[in-house]
Amino acid sequence: MSNYKSWPFLEALKLKRNLEKNNCLSIKKIINFETGYGPSGVPHIGTFAEVLRTNMVKNAFEHLYNLETNLIAFSDDFDALRKVPDDYPFPEKLKKELNKPLSMIPDFTEQYESYAERNNGLLKSFLDRFGFKYNFLSSTENYKSGKFDQQLLIILKNYENIMNIVLPTLRKERRETYSPFLPLCQKTGVILQVPLKILDKEKGIVAYKDINNKYIETVVTGGNCKLQWKVDWAMRWSALSIDYEMNGKDLIPSFELSSRIAEFIERKIPVNMKYELFLDENGEKISKSRGNGLSIEEWLKYGSEESLSSFMFNNPQRAKRLYFDCIPKSMDEYRSNMMKIKNNENNLVYDNPLWHIHSGDIPEHICPLDFSTLLNLVTALNTDQKTTIIEFVKIYVKDDLNIETEKALEESIIYALAYFKRFIFPNLNKLKPNHQQIKLIKNIILDLETYKGIPEAENYQKIIYNRGKEIYNDNLRECFLSLYKILFGSNSGPRLGSYFYIHGLDKTLNILKDVLKE
Repeated sequence: MSNYKSWPFLEALKLKRNLEKNNCLSIKKIINFETGYGPSGVPHIGTFAEVLRTNMVKNAFEHLYNLETNLIAFSDDFDALRKVPDDYPFPEKLKKELNKPLSMIPDFTEQYESYAERNNGLLKSFLDRFGFKYNFLSSTENYKSGKFDQQLLIILKNYENIMNIVLPTLRKERRETYSPFLPLCQKTGVILQVPLKILDKEKGIVAYKDINNKYIETVVTGGNCKLQWKVDWAMRWSALSIDYEMNGKDLIPSFELSSRIAEFIERKIPVNMKYELFLDENGEKISKSRGNGLSIEEWLKYGSEESLSSFMFNNPQRAKRLYFDCIPKSMDEYRSNMMKIKNNENNLVYDNPLWHIHSGDIPEHICPLDFSTLLNLVTALNTDQKTTIIEFVKIYVKDDLNIETEKALEESIIYALAYFKRFIFPNLNKLKPNHQQIKLIKNIILDLETYKGIPEAENYQKIIYNRGKEIYNDNLRECFLSLYKILFGSNSGPRLGSYFYIHGLDKTLNILKDVLKE
């Protein structure tokens, strides 16, 4: 393991040791990794982070130990709808379905058989979009098919023990109605939170009081009851033979409680990694319901999928701001890690984030410039013409670009243009030239208008240099700084000779004359 020091490999080693400790490594045919999803709304950036990171550990485990693995995407679609999400198009209709299982609520868009099926479809499309290989499981189907029946009966037999674990963690008023089992009312279709009377543990029969104070008997198996989620979590580890699962820092107490409950089911507790939560630009926790922070769709307008994965890979156990200003840095980090692989630095490919981002199949081509430099060029060139920017890059890198590299450049330019228009252009503050700077620009215009022939980049640069010495004496740095502020609203930019050469003589003259009009 000396060559495998990145966190997914360390997690894989931790999983292997746990399997050996429980004498499972030699007998288990498939190692199961689980990610959970509550289908009460559309998948979000936290969903992506958890699936991506779990998949990284899964791939690392496969690479090290050559064992078959399975990524389970589990949908809690038997959960009751507790609140109406903001993004659903028919909130008033959905409001009438509160407290019913998500899978038993109609889809009022009339595109799916149920509200849960709609959101499950969104989850599958979401995972397919990013190329994840997974096995989708529905909570409703597993409850109703009897897949969970054995564990449900074990929980009923250990009812008192589990109550003794959970009740001390609840508020007084909640203790009075709590039960690990939530009966499904056959009349209303509502999932009930009511105390139970156990009639027969062996046959799995319980009873609860209805609104008329009469006892209604039901079995806990076959989808007639579901479990409170902390008990449900522990039950799934046993029923689905889960070996590894991640959860956010906010669920640490829940995981610990579920682990205690699991000891009364089958002592099946998966290896667990706790990750930190994302923060918005104000340092507050990102919340799907509040809509603060950055969504996947927003990130992918201004940065690549690979840059998003790079952000997710880094320091998962450290809280991080997830906002627009993270995108350029992540784009550059991705490229930097690609260059390390190309340069074969220290031969540590397995600890390079790109090995995990691409599951070992690392691309060969990359943008020839880092994203920050490209943003500076887009800002300086002040054009939305990709061809103009590409031509300037070719001068900048002093190299011919092959088809694949130019394709990678075009993709980065599209992101850079979008980022520039959204975040840089509105904040540009171009300098209004003073008397001295007006004189400099007029002299440059004069030399260009009287130039014989077509000036090359060096000719432009020489004209600026000579006229700058006349105005600024030996302080040419101040000359170029002034021109950058006047032309681009920035303290830096591209080499001006190359910048003018790309635009051509007539357009360069128009640019300089327009500055004098402002």
